[in-house]
Amino acid sequence: MGLDVLAMLPEIVLVAGALVVLLTGSFLPRSRQRVAYGIATVTALLSVTAVPVTFVAGLEAVFAGTYLIDTTTQVARIAVSGAALIVLLAGRGSIAGSPRESETAALVLLGAAGTLVVAGAGDLLVLAVGFLLASIPLYGLIGLAGTARAAEATLKTYFLGALFGIMLLLGVTVLTGLSGTSLYGELPAALAEAPIGAVTVGAVAVLSGLMFKAGAVPGHFWVPDSAQGANGLVATFLTTVPKLGAFLAAFRIVGSLPDPTSATVFIGILAFATMTLGNLAAYTQDDPRRLLGWSTVGQAGFLLAPAAVEPTSTLALPALLFYVLAYAVTNAAAFSVTVALPGFRSLADYRGLARQHSALAAALVVALLGLVGTPPTAIFVGKLTVATAAWQGGAAWLAVAIMANSVISLYYYLRWIIPLYGAADTARAEPTAQLRVGAARVAVVAAALSLLLGISAGVVFSVL
Repeated sequence: MGLDVLAMLPEIVLVAGALVVLLTGSFLPRSRQRVAYGIATVTALLSVTAVPVTFVAGLEAVFAGTYLIDTTTQVARIAVSGAALIVLLAGRGSIAGSPRESETAALVLLGAAGTLVVAGAGDLLVLAVGFLLASIPLYGLIGLAGTARAAEATLKTYFLGALFGIMLLLGVTVLTGLSGTSLYGELPAALAEAPIGAVTVGAVAVLSGLMFKAGAVPGHFWVPDSAQGANGLVATFLTTVPKLGAFLAAFRIVGSLPDPTSATVFIGILAFATMTLGNLAAYTQDDPRRLLGWSTVGQAGFLLAPAAVEPTSTLALPALLFYVLAYAVTNAAAFSVTVALPGFRSLADYRGLARQHSALAAALVVALLGLVGTPPTAIFVGKLTVATAAWQGGAAWLAVAIMANSVISLYYYLRWIIPLYGAADTARAEPTAQLRVGAARVAVVAAALSLLLGISAGVVFSVL
């Protein structure tokens, strides 16, 4: 039991830190909530630094195999806790002085912990618990903005979350009833003699439920509305952190089926529909956060592709793990720029930004070109390896779709990039020019990390 606890130290740190933040915030005056927020930031940092400690335990699974301690889980810990740290560092200015500062920080930590449980679950029942722990804080976070748009986004997210949560629980019930077990490792043998139709229904239901967390078709509707309606901190969090666990969980589910053919076809179709819809819908967006919201839907399609070739490609898992790391840091960098400039709520507001804040404009260019998949950024390597895995796994059509959608996405990113280096439009009213220095610095650092991760991709892949 002692080793089991040690092996789950990053998750324990997040949950314990969230409780400490809640208690601390309850006893602090509203004018000093920054103390609780500081504790949350330190907690996210400690969760990242605790990852190497878990190797000491030398375990591959804990608590009777219900939670897996493997490379996938370790990458999820680094990506999720690291992204949560970036979110907290960049978003401080967007809620400073808010009466809900400590509650926001605690919900971010709990949402990150739930995401890790989804990613590391080795049991269908644990997956269901992780889904709820990752979803419920999200509903509260979106509504904290207190605006009509945030309220609408909260309701939409809640109803979709409830619907897809029921679908996931239905799938868990079907697969557990058919097999007599809920452990991933036992499912292939236990489901081998079960009716293939019933197994397919259960698997599709579980995977469909996970699409809500992934922000992928058909559970994607909440993402752009929430990204636009929530405050900057929450928009960065919800488009980055909760998604990461869903992709890894979907990959594990496909690998736990006795005959994954139907599931891989289903995932492949969802991946194609998601990347295509996300990229096309982003074309007409003028609000930067809504544009990035649709962009994250498109990215979800790319991140789903490895699960579609899980049984047939040896490159699928390392490609997915690298893409998860690349996406976390690159998407956080892009959203951090919007947090740094809260008054800029249309693409035209960014015209001439390079003349005023050259480093911030450069960080945005790196992040946006990174999301396109331009070398030497990290997502370029991620997309290249994911497309290669699809081709290797016999899904050449999916590899072509990935490349085609990458080209399609270039247009709407260029709509944002080109004005950065143009002259300001004197005919337009000047947007609020407030600059949140802390968020700007985080954006620059995150963009630099995206470049560094891309340049050092060979070293990272040797570990994966």
